[in-house]
Amino acid sequence: MQSFGKKLRECREVKKISQNELAKLIEAHHSIIGKYERDEVKPSIDVVVKIANTLNTTVGYLLGETKDNNALQDPLMLKHLNEINNLPNKEKEALLLTLDAFLRDFKTKQAFSS
Repeated sequence: MQSFGKKLRECREVKKISQNELAKLIEAHHSIIGKYERDEVKPSIDVVVKIANTLNTTVGYLLGETKDNNALQDPLMLKHLNEINNLPNKEKEALLLTLDAFLRDFKTKQAFSS
């Protein structure tokens, strides 16, 4: 399981926000975000709520209490979806066809293994 600091950094990088920008948005000292990300300091629950709201994620995700199956709440999945969305149409269609084939194969294997 990833630490709070690693999840915070992942979410912040997906949103393309610097540590200084995040500190300003949550009204904190500019050096504290780095300390949170290195797991040197644990934030209060109020600060975690501010961070989660600012980064469009959940407190549970940041604290490792939930795995957030919702792709729009998972920063890594959101990053990949954004990258796919920015591909040229031809490449996007090819990738989606490959993904469809993979998912069909996966579901078929699951159905027969039960």
